Order: sequence, then C-alpha cells, then structure tokens
Amino acid sequence: MEADASEPKPRAPLQGLSAPALGQAEQIALGVSAVWLLLVLAFWLFMPAGDGSLSSVILTLVGVALPLVLIWVAALAARTARAMRAEAQELRATIEAMRATLASRPAAPAELEKKLDEVAKTAETAIATFTSHRDRSATVPSADRKAALVAPKPTAPEEAQPALALGTPSEALADPVSVSDFVRAMNFPDNAEDKEGFRALRRALEDRTMAKLIRAAQDVLNLLAQDGIYMDDLAPEHARPELWRRFAQGERGREVAAVGGVRDRSSLALTAGRLRTDTIFRDAAHHFLRQFDRTFTDFERNASDQEVIGLADTRTARAFMLLGRAAGIFG
Repeated sequence: MEADASEPKPRAPLQGLSAPALGQAEQIALGVSAVWLLLVLAFWLFMPAGDGSLSSVILTLVGVALPLVLIWVAALAARTARAMRAEAQELRATIEAMRATLASRPAAPAELEKKLDEVAKTAETAIATFTSHRDRSATVPSADRKAALVAPKPTAPEEAQPALALGTPSEALADPVSVSDFVRAMNFPDNAEDKEGFRALRRALEDRTMAKLIRAAQDVLNLLAQDGIYMDDLAPEHARPELWRRFAQGERGREVAAVGGVRDRSSLALTAGRLRTDTIFRDAAHHFLRQFDRTFTDFERNASDQEVIGLADTRTARAFMLLGRAAGIFG
C-alpha cells in the first residue's frame, strides 16, 4: 500500500542532541582546572617540603585530585542537563506538529481507536517487563459488576419481529461495562503505566455509546490542550448529586447552574473566544456536549450518589463543565 502523501514526514529524532564537543560548561571546567593546577604548583614551589611520609603523600594527592573530580562532575552534570533540555525541546516540537496535523485533518474514529490500542499495547509491554504475574483484574469479575448504562428496552414492533438467523453480535454476548470501569475510562489513563486505566478504556470502547463519548472527549481535550488548558489544572466546585440528577432529567436554568462548577476565568475566556472564532472547535465542542448529555442521562438512572460524584470528578466531566459554561448552557 502506498503511503498517503498528506501524512507528515517523520522528524529526525533528537536533533537537539547534536551539541558541540566542548560547551560552555566544559570550557569553564577547563579554565577552573587550569587555575587550580597553577595554584597547586605554586604551593609546591614556595611552601616548605613535608615530612615525606606515606600518609602525607596520600593526603596531598587527595587534596589535589578531589577538587578536579568535583569540577568535572559538575561539568558533566551540566552537559547532561543541556542534552536533556535539547531532547525536551525536540519532543515538544514533535508533539506540536502532531497536534497541528490532527487539528487540520481530524482522524477517523477507526484510526483513533487503533492509536489507542497501540498505546495500550505499548504500556502493557513496558509493565510486563517489571512484573511476572497475570492481570487477573481483566479475567476475574470484580465485586461491583453493576452496569454503568441501562440498556434500552426493545419496542413492541421489535419484540414481535422474528429473529433473523444471522448469528448473535459479539457486543450482545459481552458483559456490560461496570460503573467503576466507566468512571475510570471517563478519566482517561494518567500515564503509560496506568494499567487499570487502559484496561477500563478498552472495555468502554467495546460499548458503542461509551465509545462515541470517549472519542468526542478525546477530540476536545486535545483541542483545549492547544490553548494550554488542561483538566488537571482546573479545580471545579462540586455540585450536589441531586443537582446532577435534576440536570440529567432535563432541568435547566439557575437552579442547576452549580453543575457547571468550573469558574476559572482565563480558561473560560479562552474557551468562549475559540467557540466564537474556530468552527472546528465549535463543532467538536457541541458534539461532545450532546454525547455527554445523552450518556449521563442513561448513567444517572443506574448510579448511586457516590458514583455520580465520582463521574463528576473525571477529566471528561470537567471538560463538560468548562465547555458547557463557556457555551452558556448553565444559564
């Protein structure tokens, strides 16, 4: 298969590491070493000779060599820090290029899911290097297997219609996603080592309704990150569970305005401005708000108050609060 001409060309890895052989730190270290050796030479020329014992010779050598060792340890540490900064700048430039590519050419849902699977497999491989036991959490059912979303009941015409002999779809045979897995998936994995987060995310992606919300949330989180808005930096005011339930049941206005608990002025101003000027961002935000509203309505019917609070504290819910308040849906 020929490569797509529109794909961005891969960047040369770690170009920033091509630093000169002698940087500023090494030059300073050479100068200080030379000054130190001159001082030692002057000391030997103008000071009276010692007793010549073995202990005196050892102390003299240690006194001469130890400062030189410390000088070059500091120089090597500075060189390593310079190389790490160059690597960080190269990685940051690569990430910005990827973000720009995704913003100009949104990936298809199948491509996004494939990328998530690849990241999950990479994380599991890294974790397997340090562990030798099986992941029993993926095979042994947990104590809490309550379904996160209530399956809709079939209508009367569908019940009367005879079943076709085409086999049973795989999702009909799969166990429903539990509340704990759904809430964990809505928060997304914390890092590449978050094994439970990736497991819950894969389970949620098997459900069509949850998968739509996850992809919509991923889109808006990536777009918000372009403006330096990250959900971990927000500190929303927590609304009572009954207010979330009233919102899920269709109530709007000032009575349930506390649901939009994000009140960070700079983040709200940036988000509101981008909603007015960026059509791609506005479409992605409205799509995400609709998906969250529909999914949360189903989730609320089967969730306890504590589970509602847990969902409200996820990164996905914080994005909903931020975008909802910037869009004016909380009155």
